Amino acid sequence: MNRLLHPNAAHVADILISRGHHGVVVTSPEPTPTADAAAASLGVSVGAIVKSLVFLLDDDPVLILVSGAHQVDLDATGQRLGGTLTRAPLELVKHSTGQPIGGIAPVGHPTNLPTFVDETLSDYPELWAAAGHPNTVFKTTCSELLRITAGLAIDVT
Repeated sequence: MNRLLHPNAAHVADILISRGHHGVVVTSPEPTPTADAAAASLGVSVGAIVKSLVFLLDDDPVLILVSGAHQVDLDATGQRLGGTLTRAPLELVKHSTGQPIGGIAPVGHPTNLPTFVDETLSDYPELWAAAGHPNTVFKTTCSELLRITAGLAIDVT
């Protein structure tokens, strides 16, 4: 049976294609809203899962793409970015990304979010990131993530 992509995932696929990515989005039969669930579903290391997390750097929202094996050290990462880093409120995350928690893609947001990429993602030759809905993902690499997001690689630990 051929299923249509969720509208968020179709939008992400269009953005990916416009930025030179193949745009293939994989849909899982069940939602995979956590890095552990996505890794288990795909049969990959949790470190190869890209978590898209929105934070406030002082008062401005930023997107940090983090390996599923890591947590962001708010103090150290904020210091590296030159400000105070805090978790963004849920409503701000939804407003800034236009996508549901557990399915936030690195691209396709209604607002331009400065993006930072966990440098340890470069340890994995193949990465999987959410595609705008909790049961959709796309395959990429760290260098491609940096390119398609205009992101900057940083140490988040």
